[in-house]
Amino acid sequence: MPLLTGSAAHDAAVTKTGRGGRAQPPGAGRRFGGRRRSLGRRNLHGWLFSTPFLVLFGVFMLFPIVATLWMSFTDFGVRDVRKPLEAEFVGLDNYTQLFGDDTFRTALFNTAYFVVVGVPLTIVLGLLVALLLNNGIDRARTFFRVGFYAPVVTSIVAVAVVWRFVLDPSDGLVSGVAAELGTTTPDFLGSQTWAMPSLILLAVWRNLGTVMVLFIAGLQAIPAEVREAARLDGAGPWHELRRITVPLLRPTLLYATVITTIGYLNVFEEPFVMTQGGPDNGTLTVSLDMYREGFNFFHMGYASAMAYVLFVVIMAITVLQLRLLKDNTR
Repeated sequence: MPLLTGSAAHDAAVTKTGRGGRAQPPGAGRRFGGRRRSLGRRNLHGWLFSTPFLVLFGVFMLFPIVATLWMSFTDFGVRDVRKPLEAEFVGLDNYTQLFGDDTFRTALFNTAYFVVVGVPLTIVLGLLVALLLNNGIDRARTFFRVGFYAPVVTSIVAVAVVWRFVLDPSDGLVSGVAAELGTTTPDFLGSQTWAMPSLILLAVWRNLGTVMVLFIAGLQAIPAEVREAARLDGAGPWHELRRITVPLLRPTLLYATVITTIGYLNVFEEPFVMTQGGPDNGTLTVSLDMYREGFNFFHMGYASAMAYVLFVVIMAITVLQLRLLKDNTR
């Protein structure tokens, strides 16, 4: 039998006794190799099952995102549709032009107004409705929950058309009721003063159901023992809401605020269907301005720059909200 010397002897000793100096049972190396192969097969199966999603994500999400970024640095337009790679590279010209564009600044202001007014209204009313449905209403609770959530699953185009009829100054429901009461109503969608508040009211009504469901789930996750202990200590409804309910709802509040803000920053359907951005750009939002530049005027590169400016704004506001609310949830 040949003798093993040097590194060969060391490797044989390690194989027999193991790295820690203890003797390994027979077949330990084979079992380790078998587990590694089994793990590799599971990983392969996972990637295979994920392939359809990855393909769809790459084609319909990742590729458009990258293409839009490239287009934002070009003068891509209708003349380049057949040969998009021949669009002229213009660097940061689209971005510098944006901030000198009065129409874009108006759209930014209108979008900010929509968010600043709409988000707090949606969150506060959603929390109020959730509290009432979770504690204050016992009978027909399911009916009210379905009723508040129904606008969320209804087509936004259908909802906007109905609301446009309701707010019509001549034949609308609101004007008809006002006429029966002997008074008149303003032109809600044709007035610089009332057009944007009318759209905000529609958005709050439509998105109230989503926030309500989130808060109901958060309320039901609060242990009943905590509420009972607070009541035994003499806490009233307001003190319980302020000191117990709202602090324990902060994770839900964070999520509801973030998704509502992102949705309102991207607001498009309401002004597109109801006002077309009027009157006098009074309801023009960034998304609607982007649509006009891209599909009405075929300034695709300019519209792409708008899209990425909006993306940066959304990211910055989301990070700010996470920082402001996350520290309070620890």
